[in-house]
Amino acid sequence: MIVRPPANWLRMLFVWDGSVLKTIVPQLLLMLAVSVLAVATGGRVFGARIPLDTVPFPLVGVSLAIFLAFRNNAAYARYVEARQIWGRILIAARALTSQVINYLPEDGDGFERKLFVQRLIAFVYALTHQLRGTDPCADLARYLSKDEVEELRGMHYVPVALLDRIRLMLARAGRKRGEGEPLLWILDAQVSELAAAVGGCERISHTPIPFAYSVLLHRTVYLYCFMLPFGLVADLGMATPLVCVFVAYTLFALEAIAQEISEPFGTDPNCLALNAMTRNIERSLLEQCGEEMPQMLEPCDRYKVL
Repeated sequence: MIVRPPANWLRMLFVWDGSVLKTIVPQLLLMLAVSVLAVATGGRVFGARIPLDTVPFPLVGVSLAIFLAFRNNAAYARYVEARQIWGRILIAARALTSQVINYLPEDGDGFERKLFVQRLIAFVYALTHQLRGTDPCADLARYLSKDEVEELRGMHYVPVALLDRIRLMLARAGRKRGEGEPLLWILDAQVSELAAAVGGCERISHTPIPFAYSVLLHRTVYLYCFMLPFGLVADLGMATPLVCVFVAYTLFALEAIAQEISEPFGTDPNCLALNAMTRNIERSLLEQCGEEMPQMLEPCDRYKVL
C-alpha cells in the first residue's frame, strides 16, 4: 500500500511511486511505435489506406469509458469491503480481549489468559498469510508452542482452527467458573464476528470479478488504442503520437488500477497493507494486556508498506 504525505499539484504531476505508470510503460511505448508508424505511412498498411474517420471513435470512447467506470467501481467496492472487514477484525479482537480481561481474570482456575491472547494474535497472522498464500509458521512460532505450530502446519484453514481453540478455551473457563450461558453468549458473539470476517475475506479472495469482463475490457481497450492513430492521423498529422499516447495512458492506467485493487489482499503497491494492519492489531492486544509491544511498521521503500 502506498502511504504518502499530502503533495502539491505540481508534484502530483510527476509522481512515479504509487502510480501505475511503471506497469504500463511497455504498452505506452508500443502505442507510441504504432502512432509513429501511422504518421510515417500516412495511415496506410501495406500501401492501402485504412478507411477510418474520427466519427466512430467518440462513440466507442464513451462506451469504453462507461465500461471502465463499471469495472473500477466493482474493483473499488471489493477494496472497500476488504478494508471494512479488517476494521471489524480489529474491533472484535479488542472487544474480546477486554471481555476476557474483565470477565475471566486469571485466578488459578486453569484459564491461561496469556495463551488466549497469543492465540488471538496468531489467528490474525494466520489469516494474513492464508489470504496471501504464504507460510505462517514463522509468525505463529512467536506466540505458539512448537508442538502447536506443528499441529497447525498441515491444516488448510489455520485461522478457523485457531478460532476453534479460542472458543474451546472460553467454553471450558465459563463452565468451570459456573458463569452460565449469558457470559458465554457474550464471548462467543465476538468469536463469531471473527469467524464471519474470515468468511468475508475468503469470499473476496475466492470470488474474483468474472473473467469474461476482464477479457472483453482488455481486448476492447487495446483494439481501440491501436486503431486510434490511423483514424486521427489525417486530421492531427505529427501530433497524432502525442494525442494517442495520452489517450492510451488514461485507458491503460484505469485498467491497471482496477486490476490491482480488485485483489485487495495482494502485494501490489495499491493493495491493502495487511502486514501493517496485522501489526497494529498485535500491538493493540498486547497493550491491553500490559505486555511489551513490537515496533510499528513504518513506511519504507519510498512510502510503501505491505
